[in-house]
Amino acid sequence: MAMYNDKVIDHFTNPHNVGELLNPDGEGTYGSPVCGDMMKISIKVENDVITDARFKTFGCGSAIASSSVATDLIIGKTVEEALKVTNRDVLDELGGLPAIKIHCSVLADHAIRSAIYDYAKKTGKTYVGLEGFDPGADEGDTHHGCDMEHKGCEKE
Repeated sequence: MAMYNDKVIDHFTNPHNVGELLNPDGEGTYGSPVCGDMMKISIKVENDVITDARFKTFGCGSAIASSSVATDLIIGKTVEEALKVTNRDVLDELGGLPAIKIHCSVLADHAIRSAIYDYAKKTGKTYVGLEGFDPGADEGDTHHGCDMEHKGCEKE
């Protein structure tokens, strides 16, 4: 079993921003049924600021904690600022994850970008942080960063 710090455990047992938004301005889903970690982030945007974000995650404690922190990190940020949030930011905010669970922070990073991509598509807006981003680019990769050989996708 992987070792987790108190902050990861707190975000897993008491996650922030769980659920769905009614009529979200953008939604992004990322993950893999093979891996078992699936993350959906929905956002509300007013005057180019993310005013609310919610998540639904199917997966391990690390995936839930990563989702919780990711939504905390983007609420109150402009869309461009939110696009600068990386998996490293999620890891740093959590105080780290075991190496075998880092893919969970990558899921959060990609789900944020996918939600903003959806918002931009719906509104006809363009953002520098989305240049070259394709939410479906990894669809052929059923592992999405999971290391099945090393049991990186096993539920704790």
